[in-house]
Amino acid sequence: MDSETLQMRSISHEMLAWASAQIHCQFHASENRVALPPSDDSKHDVQAENETVFVPNRGERGQCILSTPPKILFCDLRLDPGESKSYSYCEVLPVDGPPSFRGQSVKYAYKLTVGCQRVNSPIKLLRVPFRVLVLHGLKDYQFPQDEAVAPSNPFLEEEEGMKKDPRLADLATELLMAATSRRSLHLYSISNTRGKVGKFCIFKTVYKIGEDIIGTFNFSEGDIPCLQYSVSLQTEESIQEEFQRRRGQPVSFSTHARHQESCLHTSRSSFSLPIPLGSTPGFSTNIVSLKWRLHFEFVTSREPVETHLVRENQSETVTWSGVEQIDVDTFSWDLPIKVLPTNPVLASYVSPFSSTNSTTI
Repeated sequence: MDSETLQMRSISHEMLAWASAQIHCQFHASENRVALPPSDDSKHDVQAENETVFVPNRGERGQCILSTPPKILFCDLRLDPGESKSYSYCEVLPVDGPPSFRGQSVKYAYKLTVGCQRVNSPIKLLRVPFRVLVLHGLKDYQFPQDEAVAPSNPFLEEEEGMKKDPRLADLATELLMAATSRRSLHLYSISNTRGKVGKFCIFKTVYKIGEDIIGTFNFSEGDIPCLQYSVSLQTEESIQEEFQRRRGQPVSFSTHARHQESCLHTSRSSFSLPIPLGSTPGFSTNIVSLKWRLHFEFVTSREPVETHLVRENQSETVTWSGVEQIDVDTFSWDLPIKVLPTNPVLASYVSPFSSTNSTTI
């Protein structure tokens, strides 16, 4: 009876051999737009077929262009029925890595992979996607040497690293505020081959994602009547020349917001375009670059348009009707702007990723 009881107790608990965590960035390119050199992944593929080896990007499409060293969470963990254990994982990403991006030609996707193995069982992987925002300029920043020099201690390395993280976050916030809070009047004259259409005014050209772009038009000083205008907030995704599938292939454009307005007999007009929190700030890698711009389109009249005036003491009823046909000209104009990241806490409000992930081992 005692031996049976001991056998039941030994079976009731669960043994996990180990668990490890690692972050990697997976790169995927459109074969129709991007020509990549062949990658030497033969050794990596052989390891990926072995279910006893921890390979975070096993079975994923594309190339792994960035990975952090794997960290062991636990070894030989015994869990009794109803018992649970929790572990913390902390990692520092390289500052020169690409941001998370899903474009028409390329895709950069970051994932945290947790691998766990039961005794005498294959490895199970849990992949947790997350978003990365990159602020250029932090890599070369030197923190002031205002702290006392302490003896080197390997056991304090993680603690010292945690001490720098808040300073780096504060520095990023300061750099963003300094770059996006500067305001100065930018005036642009709008004209076509027939003459002056008006003026455009904007107070800054550097923004954070989540901000609104506000601009105003003044058509009162124009010689050419403007019938309609539209403003589009666009990104320009271009492949570096050496990786283009076809020489001189066109750039890909994506529209994130648009404003259109009829403005005949209008002296002043304005617009406000929000920069989506889920969009990617401008960046550049050895393969692709992403730039932001305001794309303007104007429809103008070739002939003067009669202006109807209401007399002060007019008593009779007057009916006005628009002309049935009018000869027009159309032209466009592009204004480059710079879009930077924002506080990750704000960006997380629109994150499509789940905050809770689970797997069955």
